[in-house]
Amino acid sequence: MSAVDTTTPAKVPAPPPDSPQRPRANRRSGGPAVPWLLLAPCLLILVLVLGYPLYRLVTLSFQDFGQSQLWGFKPAEWTGFGNFSKVLGDSEFWQVVLRTIVFAAGCVVFTMVVGMLVALLLQRVSGWVKTLVNIALVASWGMPVIVATTVFKWLFDSDYGVLNAVLSKLPGVDMVGHNWFASGPEGLAVIMLLVVWGAIPFVVITLSAGLTQVPQELEEAARLDGAGPWGVFRYVTLPILKPVIVMLTTLSVIWDMGVFPQVFVMRGGHPEAEFQLLTTWSYDRAFVVNDYGQGSAIALLTVLLLLGVVAVYMRQMLKIGEVE
Repeated sequence: MSAVDTTTPAKVPAPPPDSPQRPRANRRSGGPAVPWLLLAPCLLILVLVLGYPLYRLVTLSFQDFGQSQLWGFKPAEWTGFGNFSKVLGDSEFWQVVLRTIVFAAGCVVFTMVVGMLVALLLQRVSGWVKTLVNIALVASWGMPVIVATTVFKWLFDSDYGVLNAVLSKLPGVDMVGHNWFASGPEGLAVIMLLVVWGAIPFVVITLSAGLTQVPQELEEAARLDGAGPWGVFRYVTLPILKPVIVMLTTLSVIWDMGVFPQVFVMRGGHPEAEFQLLTTWSYDRAFVVNDYGQGSAIALLTVLLLLGVVAVYMRQMLKIGEVE
């Protein structure tokens, strides 16, 4: 008989009875209610800051609310969709809508094109040049809108404007005393330049961060396959940057559709009819004409229009997620 046969096997303790225990992840997270508890302060602030003003905006848009109601001389009367009928039946409203869409589209296109060109340029310059450009971008981005608008107003001034003086130095060009705001298209073009100038830094910085995620191996492979610079950008860089571009385009549309201080300050607080956008026209109806009901109706229609833009953005992002 061998030693192995005579050795007494060690007793293995029996496993404890199964006891219902929560998974370790659930014990650490504290249950599904913890995320909502953490988000509660932020949601409460959003409800207080945005919820009540939006509620008042909706209620005012269905009321006949003027200066008498504001001072308490008369009670507010519910008019149903009367304010919306007046606004939608006004030909000036549709002119303002078309002008706002064209203005916002021009701002978005110029912002994205120039921003992309600058971001691509920053990838091909030396380090100190990139640093100087980034400093200039951050400085322009941090400049208050009122200050930037005042600077542009001075640059394009008809009597003392720097731009007119510089352009007049060119052979055959006489821009002395030229009033850029004598017509709506020229004036809105100046305001568009102001909006684009203020929006480019964010777009350039964001696109530059996105370009760092483009694999160099893919670009080299595309060049070896015979693709030129445009081909590399179209088939390699652009698809990788598509989520960033969709996000930036949507944010730019929302911001440019809501442009107010640039127009308001550039026109001295009283924009003419050919300079009116949805935001300024809503302000004039509410605080100049003292028809708060129609002003609220215009603002609510603007919000619904922007919600349509957000819906398109969400659809595009979902498509991108399905492809990935």
